[in-house]
Amino acid sequence: MKKTLINALIATAFLASLSLASTGAMAGRDFFQEQLIQNLQVTKQKLKQAEAAKGAEQQQLLTEHMQMLHKNMAACREMKPKAGMTEKERDEWFAEHQKIMDDMMSQMMEEHKVKMASMPCDAVRK
Repeated sequence: MKKTLINALIATAFLASLSLASTGAMAGRDFFQEQLIQNLQVTKQKLKQAEAAKGAEQQQLLTEHMQMLHKNMAACREMKPKAGMTEKERDEWFAEHQKIMDDMMSQMMEEHKVKMASMPCDAVRK
């Protein structure tokens, strides 16, 4: 029985070390991308608040959301991969950068839907 427990612990430790090794192998994100991803999560929350709000409060939240997205977009434009990266690391970096850009575009499209849904039908036709 003791041997079974020891084997289970060894297997668990091995699996845990494999999972840690695999996360370290994914070197696509750098510090600035991580920071931007966190910022985008905050902007996503702001958009969710705007979807739930109505009237002037919704417009204020949408304005704040768009301002936050503008700041994030400016930060994204200034990002560059580190010098000395291997081709694989650079490709991973650009893949992460593209995911960030896609997230921002999705949020802009969602914001547009929220704005359009809050407009009266007459204003849309004009």
